Amino acid sequence: MTGNMDSDKEEFLREFGDDYGYPNAPKSIDEIRATEFKRLDHDGLVYLDHAGTTLYSETQMEAIFKGLTTSVFGNPRILRIIFCLTFVGANMPDEEVCNNGKPFLMPDFLNLDSQSDSSLATAEIIRETRQQVLDFCNASARDYKCIFTSGATAALKLVGEAFPWSSQSTFMYTMENHNSVLGIREYPFGRETVLVGPKYALSKGATSFAIDIEEAAHEDGGCKSPVSSIKFLQRPTLRRNEATLLEEEPSGNAYNLFAFPSECNFSGSRFGLHLVNTVKDDTVRVLEGSPYCKGRWMVLIDAAKGCATKPPDLSKYQADYVIISFYKIFGYPTGLGALVVRTEAAKLLKKSYFSGGTVAASIADIDFVKRREGIEEFFEDGTISFLSIASLHQGFKILNTLSMSAISRHTASLATYSRKILSTLRHGNGGYVCTLYGRHESEVLYDELGPIISFNLKRPDGSWFGYREVEKLASLSGIQLRTGCFCNPGACAKYLGLSHLDLLSNIKAGHVCWDDHDIVNGKPTGAVRVSFGYMSTFEDAKKLVNFIVSSFASWPTQAERVDPSRARSICFPDEGLKRSTAKYFLRSVTVYPIKSCAGFRVDSWPLSSTGLLHDREWLLKSLSGEILTQKKVPEMCLISTYIDLNLGILFVESPRCKVKLQIRLRTDFSTAGGDELDLYSQRYEVRGYDNEVSIWFSHAVGRPCNLLRCSGSKNSFCPERGKTKGMCRDVETKLNFVNGAQLLLISEESVSDLNNRLSSNVQEGLGGPPIQVNPMRFRPNLVISGGAPYAEDEWRSLKIGNQNFVSLGGCNRCQMINLNPQEGEVRRSREPLATLATYRRVKGTILFGILLRYDNSNEVGQDMDSWLQVGQEVHPNTD
Repeated sequence: MTGNMDSDKEEFLREFGDDYGYPNAPKSIDEIRATEFKRLDHDGLVYLDHAGTTLYSETQMEAIFKGLTTSVFGNPRILRIIFCLTFVGANMPDEEVCNNGKPFLMPDFLNLDSQSDSSLATAEIIRETRQQVLDFCNASARDYKCIFTSGATAALKLVGEAFPWSSQSTFMYTMENHNSVLGIREYPFGRETVLVGPKYALSKGATSFAIDIEEAAHEDGGCKSPVSSIKFLQRPTLRRNEATLLEEEPSGNAYNLFAFPSECNFSGSRFGLHLVNTVKDDTVRVLEGSPYCKGRWMVLIDAAKGCATKPPDLSKYQADYVIISFYKIFGYPTGLGALVVRTEAAKLLKKSYFSGGTVAASIADIDFVKRREGIEEFFEDGTISFLSIASLHQGFKILNTLSMSAISRHTASLATYSRKILSTLRHGNGGYVCTLYGRHESEVLYDELGPIISFNLKRPDGSWFGYREVEKLASLSGIQLRTGCFCNPGACAKYLGLSHLDLLSNIKAGHVCWDDHDIVNGKPTGAVRVSFGYMSTFEDAKKLVNFIVSSFASWPTQAERVDPSRARSICFPDEGLKRSTAKYFLRSVTVYPIKSCAGFRVDSWPLSSTGLLHDREWLLKSLSGEILTQKKVPEMCLISTYIDLNLGILFVESPRCKVKLQIRLRTDFSTAGGDELDLYSQRYEVRGYDNEVSIWFSHAVGRPCNLLRCSGSKNSFCPERGKTKGMCRDVETKLNFVNGAQLLLISEESVSDLNNRLSSNVQEGLGGPPIQVNPMRFRPNLVISGGAPYAEDEWRSLKIGNQNFVSLGGCNRCQMINLNPQEGEVRRSREPLATLATYRRVKGTILFGILLRYDNSNEVGQDMDSWLQVGQEVHPNTD
């Protein structure tokens, strides 16, 4: 492995050595990673989500902390002392005017500035930082101002609220824009026609539309200039507030706004900044006579992503508004952005609200306000985040040490290398593995691609791997990436080829942002995105490529067909195989009374219409309504439970609680009536407990919560069999608080085979320290022994003693099985799920064990015929 890595890197350096690794900087890329980002190598983490946020360095944070602990930063706002006066007449000079139009004089004795030395020093730091931001964009302080905001979205909202919209205005934007840019077309108070306060584009009766940009055809064969070689293709126009629509075409006096990203956060496509000059000077031509080309056009660049590697040069392309997000540039601070605004464009913005920092003077009991004259102070409401602003200096210091041009070349080399390999990957049958988005041939429309790679993966049969499956497996491999549409619906639809009908159909099917519906009607609803930062290395890129190859590329060799240890997915036997002659026995029975808490093992236990009696009959619910599970609260596995049927008591213990809790099965409910709870597409009738029980569990899990008990379920529910053979039929099933089925069964032989593979990984140097798992890691109700590993996969039904059960297929495993309670604490690892993923994957799921339904619809009494007992023989049926 090391030899291959070395030869691959040598080949990479032959092609990209001049651009990779900061050869002219004080530290090489390897030294930067070893000294500034030790946390990545310590955790074995490959971080490839720099478009989401890049990482701060250790030196950066040490310098910031030192500055905070050795300096005194005062509030930089000037304190203007204003006495509350009563208006005394109209015969006063015109220096100050009330909002009601009457003249008013502000006496000199009222203008009392109070500012300490620490405040003055902080104000000077802020002034210097504003200049750093302008220098970063090569912007003159005479022509541009830097307004600090709470983030890029706040900067966009400021423009949307304050822009001089009218019914003659147009808001035009490229399809490749973030949701925060699209929001400019809206207005804050719904679809009403009469609004008070700030208005966004459509609320004023303005027109909005998206555009696609194409290269114009040239027949003269001559050289093409950017201005003369593009045209805008207008998408459908959007207008609201019909009461204010005018019959005539837009006039030449209206102000219009055009928005585009310097770098698309979906695909990495970088728009040529000549668009700024094109829109300002040649809108009539590029819109080909559209009635919306008239008026004065202002241009907004969303540079939140682009600034991380290639900030816009505002000396060449004088955009009116530029959006910046600092955590995307150097990781810290978060919650701070900037609007770099052209001075003349700032004067057009209309602002209604005023706050303490934006006024020079105001009087409480008459309609008087004098606003501050400085552009920055006029728009920065309240006290700005001066401590965060002071920390920006350290981030810029790092970038200046490396230089932005070197950062751009370094990240481009990694992205180009990765794209090149991913684009050529093929399955054994010749089909391409990766479909990449954002590659463009036109040098007129786009600059080179940024350090983002957006893609989806295909199986050998041409179907898609779901991006959630990719994300899940990447996480198990220590690779952090991002999936979905990245809040960029236009680019997502455009590159994935999703029509409006597709999008509406997806929404109707239940797909919304952040959910797990990654494939709908056979098409991806989003993509996988990896992105490189200034501290990314060749090793990061190589590990990404190796992960894609090992997890998703298929080469069906003869050896693979006969050696199940090398298979990437489960191969189920053909129909018609004879029933196995192996003998199986029930080795253990475990009941889990409280969802996600520890269970208890028994030699025998009664069955009920919901499976094992009292199994998952209770759960914990936070005060906000969230159902608590080990995924969110791993410490829940440390809460032990036991039910004594003779006493009729549920005993609960926690290492955080000195007293053992006792809950009587027949009483102990609170006096309040029952309630209803929706969970996993099922509606439950539930009962709560008194305050004493809630306090105990709140202490046990470290957060306020309540214990609820299921007293009945109303809807039938039937899970699918994970796309394995024998899909579940529509049969009514009574369930307690289980994820998908009444019972879970695993075999000792399957666990033993998994442990052998875990040991082999360590021996081959593919894993960390030795790890072995016992059956209880998988929280089974039933453990059996006998036969071959994974023989249970093909069972259609089974009988244990005299009780019948129906198999509902494999159990889809999640990272919960990677939680390992040891010595009173819970430890996380990537195993055993990472190993299971290499050979137990079926269509995006990782299966281990099978789900069962108790095949008896009658209420069961507590006689021996209705009990399961350890040692009983298990009779499977594969027909």
